[in-house]
Amino acid sequence: MFNVPRRAGNHPRLILAVLILLIAVGGGAASWTTLRPTPSTPPATVAVPPPRPPVEVVETLPGLKAQLDLWGGRGQFTGGILVARGDEVLFRRVHGLADRSSGEPLALNSRFRLASVSKQFTAAAVLRLQDEGKLSVDDPLCRWIQPCPAAWEPIRLHHLLSHSSGVPDLMARPAWGLRRVTPATEDELTGGSAKYGLQFPPGTKVRYNNAGYNLLGAVVAQASGRPLMDYLQTAFFTPLGMTDTGYDDGASDVVMGYANLGGAGPSPQPDANVSIIFAAGALYSTLDDLLVWQRALHGGDLLSGKSYARMTGDHAPATTPPERGRPRRDWGYGVFVNSIGRQVSPAFDDRQIYHTGSWSGFRNLMTYQPDADVTVIVLSNNFHQRDAVFLLSQQGMAAALGRPFPTAAAR
Repeated sequence: MFNVPRRAGNHPRLILAVLILLIAVGGGAASWTTLRPTPSTPPATVAVPPPRPPVEVVETLPGLKAQLDLWGGRGQFTGGILVARGDEVLFRRVHGLADRSSGEPLALNSRFRLASVSKQFTAAAVLRLQDEGKLSVDDPLCRWIQPCPAAWEPIRLHHLLSHSSGVPDLMARPAWGLRRVTPATEDELTGGSAKYGLQFPPGTKVRYNNAGYNLLGAVVAQASGRPLMDYLQTAFFTPLGMTDTGYDDGASDVVMGYANLGGAGPSPQPDANVSIIFAAGALYSTLDDLLVWQRALHGGDLLSGKSYARMTGDHAPATTPPERGRPRRDWGYGVFVNSIGRQVSPAFDDRQIYHTGSWSGFRNLMTYQPDADVTVIVLSNNFHQRDAVFLLSQQGMAAALGRPFPTAAAR
């Protein structure tokens, strides 16, 4: 079993007493997985997290094992997969190389660049500060960013969190190619965003936006009095014992990322320059650290019930159109919600809370099915393995849920 504290800082006997009381009130029918915290402040944290069990290979999902053996042997997938139901790990394996030049294999605790999976950490930081009474997601952006251009006066933090601010994304601006490879400070990124008008009035559309999350990183620094990464460390990573999670500053021992360019096979991608996405995609982590995060976030250990509901709610305008002919996703704060199992064959309809990530040699997907309390994490150190990452994630989810095992993507 993979044990994570339900309420960091509370004594086990107190936890047991609370659970017994809940069972008595609910007639013994309620499960802890259905509970959400109701206080306006998050639970307390501890300075010393409990020990974690050894990380070892687990292969109790035969269909997923066969798929990984096949694709890993052919070089169609390099990376790691973890599937868990509650605290119980059902599958944990890696396949491929951490560094092709040295022949170093991937390990179960290898560190991967998370890319946009990082956004949920920034969103959680904003919501945690709301729970602490230091800001509100309904605050005007101009309360926290000074000087503030006139175009930003209608923007609320909510708009940044839900990708509905209208601020042009980094990739939608002139000279993106140069910006992509040029290091930048947080102030330079904020100043760069301030030079442009809005693409649409805030709240009227959704458009995926890395620049908006960088602005949220600046807000966290102002509201907490600490840089974003320092706040994440003290609020989340240290209390949860996530010792293999942090800012990818080039000295973090992240495995090498690759891309299939020009038909020459995987080419190394050593120049990540995550400084330009510091709050939108700059974290690294491991399979098991991310499982700890999922258990704490969705189990109610990090945010109040109100803040968690905002994070996983749908904030897209009612006029938002379907996507690729399918029902659109719900736009939450740093996460999406949709029945993404409809994009494989055979399909399944379970709603999942998820996010993808792709940047500089990496391709990832982390997803959670709340009704069955199932987590699936797929991390790949090859940018061009999107389809493999997606199908493996849905095969793992279907297998854990007892659905027919998907054999192909249908997207």
